[in-house]
Amino acid sequence: MIRFEGYERRIDQINKCMAEYGFNSLEEVRELCLSKGIDVEKIVKGVQPIAFENAVWAYTLGCAVALKKGAKTAAEAAEAIGIGLQAFCIPGSVADSRKVGLGHGNLGAMLLREETKCFCFLAGHESFAAAEGAIGIARTANKVRKEPLKVILNGLGKDAAYIISRINGFTYVQTEYDYGTGELKVVQERAFSNGEKAKVKVYGADDVTKVLQ
Repeated sequence: MIRFEGYERRIDQINKCMAEYGFNSLEEVRELCLSKGIDVEKIVKGVQPIAFENAVWAYTLGCAVALKKGAKTAAEAAEAIGIGLQAFCIPGSVADSRKVGLGHGNLGAMLLREETKCFCFLAGHESFAAAEGAIGIARTANKVRKEPLKVILNGLGKDAAYIISRINGFTYVQTEYDYGTGELKVVQERAFSNGEKAKVKVYGADDVTKVLQ
């Protein structure tokens, strides 16, 4: 039997979503995805190995919804995946009331469309989860884009930015900010790998004003 964190509080809303798209169970949802060669769990945990099981099932449902809706583009699929994510938001929670699931789907769709040129994470100093997300975006979004998406981690402290860049193989961008003129200069860029991870640029900041630049 399928179980995951917060099962009792989530399942009624999940069942409602499944019924709307003609599914009788999460097992059926998973089988549809696998029948199309899509192993959602492998994809999700390939991006973030510590992902909770409910996250895996939320994306599985979203993927199945995209298949049922006949999504033709990656952006359309992302929007449909957001429906699955929303179904897993606990009723009455902030995530539910603010439609965080749908918002994530719409954000994914935005990153997959050519009019979006850059995606910037405003990250804190303990930003390894954000770093994993940045890797996933840099790795996958460009598979369906004509122009590569610029991915940035911003807002970390100077030392944290360097450390996270070095550990993950990102490109560390050292900056210098003139508080008198408001001018931000790039002092140097140092890539810690030669592969796709190097496409993620990490900007360290020691002041909120600098982040906003």
